[in-house]
Order: sequence, then structure tokens, then C-alpha cells
Amino acid sequence: MTGSLPMNTASVFRKGLRMHPSAPSAPPGSSGAHTDESARGAAGAPGPGPSSPRRGLTAACVALFVVLLVSVVVAIGLGSAVIRPGETARYLWAALSGGQIGASEATTYQIVWEIRTPRVLLAALVGAGLSTAGVAIQAMVRNALADPYVLGVSSGASVGAVGVTVTGGLAGLGVHAMSAGAFLGALAASALVYGAAASRGGLSPLRLVLTGVAMALGFQAVMSLIIYLVPNSEATSTVLYWTMGSFGAATWAALPVVAAAVLLGVVVLRRFSRALDVMALGDETAASLGVDPDRHRKGLLVLVSLVTGAMVAVSGAIGFVGLVMPHLVRMVVGATHARVLAVAPLVGAVFMVWVDLVARTLVAPRELPLGVITALVGVPVFVSLMRRRAYMFGGR
Repeated sequence: MTGSLPMNTASVFRKGLRMHPSAPSAPPGSSGAHTDESARGAAGAPGPGPSSPRRGLTAACVALFVVLLVSVVVAIGLGSAVIRPGETARYLWAALSGGQIGASEATTYQIVWEIRTPRVLLAALVGAGLSTAGVAIQAMVRNALADPYVLGVSSGASVGAVGVTVTGGLAGLGVHAMSAGAFLGALAASALVYGAAASRGGLSPLRLVLTGVAMALGFQAVMSLIIYLVPNSEATSTVLYWTMGSFGAATWAALPVVAAAVLLGVVVLRRFSRALDVMALGDETAASLGVDPDRHRKGLLVLVSLVTGAMVAVSGAIGFVGLVMPHLVRMVVGATHARVLAVAPLVGAVFMVWVDLVARTLVAPRELPLGVITALVGVPVFVSLMRRRAYMFGGR
């Protein structure tokens, strides 16, 4: 960690992390253009009033929520049977309010409410959850390339879910068996990564990332072995397709678990957003400001395991969302985690709704794997971000 902190760092932090120009850089992925109000004031430029950024953030969140609602209605109406947005909204209102639907419209109503609505809502939830998990992990390990897949959490969840699917384990849990298997796999992966990365000096972010990458490769090998040993070719093709990401099996029964996990993750991370800001400055700085980085990393690992396991169980492995979305959001709202965690879930939800729409309509009646589309979008976006001079990926 280069640079030095001013003598009154603690009091400055309590006022909103207004750091001295010589202080350590913002969290990985933050833009050098995103300076705080005090820095602008020190340079002589007039800054907005203290409530102006909050009003701007609220307006951005409201606008994104409206975009999300419109996207959901449009996505529900599009497919092999195209339904106009007005008709889609009428069917949705009838389902929510208990209104009457004519017998001639029963089939269309079933398509809207029973097939497409849970799928689109699940896409929004998974997009929000992946973006939130990416923000948390990048702050936890101070690495701009970190996401649930880098730490092996997603691979462990995939092994758990595939194992339950193939062996029929946890059958007593019914529809929640796969979610439980994915969560147990993610938790086991987190425990293995933590145990292998921990040392007498604490939990080093670099060791955590390197151990996670190695464990992820190991879990992928285990999953490939399970698929190879499955005698049923139909089950093998189903599992292979699921590992590339799909919302094809979405049902209303699957939504409560995912919604609860994602909501818990967003609320808890928002509650500890200031601690994430401090952790992004380095372990020594965090300790000097009263934040125990090792204890917070343990809690974050469990929380990310819960959120990731719930999502992987219903959607399979979807890459690049948790990697790219946090960076895009930081470019717009800055590196402060209270702002990032307010916007990132909405951006991720909107993005995933449209990704799912493209996946099921581009080559209809066939359906593209979600991971293919997110990679095709994520790779060029990520490369363009790295080539921006004003954007920092943990250093020049």
C-alpha cells in the first residue's frame, strides 16, 4: 500500500471517507474521475450541497426501477407468441388483483402468468444477486477480477446441485433439494478455500484469490467427472446445458428462496457498506479504523455462499455479470459502496432480463445458453474498460 494517510484519518472517515489526495487509491475498478466533494472543494471548484448527491442517487434508482418494470413487461410479452405490452399488463393486473379473464384468453393468460412471468422475475433476481455478490467479493479481496467464480464458490455450488440432480439426494426437501445441494456445495467450497488460504498472519486477499482459482478448477474437474459417469445420456445433456446457464426450469416455487437470499445479501451488504469502503483501502488501514478485515471476510464468504448457492441452483453457472456490472456502476456513481450497492442490483436485474429475452428469442424455438450471451457481451466490455486511461484496475 503506497501513500500515507493524514493524521485525522478516523474523523475524516466518519465524515464520508473524504481522503487526502495522497491517500491510497479507491477500491479496485474505481475511476480516477470519481473524486469526492471535499477534493473538489480543496481544488477550488464549487461542489454541490450535501443533499445533492443523495437526490441524484435516488433519482437514478427510481429511473432504473422504472426501466426494470418496463423491461419486465416487455420481456413477458415477447416470445414465440407475441403479446402487446398493454395486454401483458392487463393479464398481470388480473392475476394480482383476482380479475376475470375470458375463456378465449385462458391460454394466453397461462403463457403470461405461469410460464413467462416467473422466468422473467427469476432473471431479474439472479442478475441483481450476481451484481451484488460481485461488488462484495471485489471489495473483500481488493481484486478487480474477482467474482463468485474466481473464489470457487460458484463451482462448488454447481457440484452440489449437479450431485443432487444425478444422485437424487436430499429428495426429502422436494423442490428445494437442488437449492440445498447448491448452498451446501458453495459453503463447502468457501470452507475449503478459507482453510487453504488462511495463515498465521491472517487471511491474505492474494492467497484467497489464488486458492479460489485453484479450487474452482478442481471443482470443475469433479463436476465433469460426475457428468461423465452419468449413464443416462439425456440427463447428461440436461446437466451440461444447465451448467452454461438457463432459466428454462423457472417456476413460482423457485422464486421465494432466491428472492429471500438476494434480498438478505443486498440488505446486509448495504448495512456494512462503510466497512467495505475501509476494507478496500487495505488491511492495515482497516485495522487502524477499527474494522477487523479477517472477521468481515469470514462473514462475507458465508453470505456470498448463501446468495450464490441459491442462484446457481435455479439458473446454473452464468459468468461475467458479477465481474463487469460492478465496474460499470462504479464508473457512473463512484466507488463508495453505499452508492454502488444501491445501483448495481438494479443494473444487473435489467441486464439479465434482456439477456434472457435474447437467449429465448434469437434462435427460437431453440434457446441459447445464458453464459454464452453474457460472455459475448462481457468480454468486449471488460477489455474496453481496461483500455480506458481514466479507469483503474488496482493500479496502472
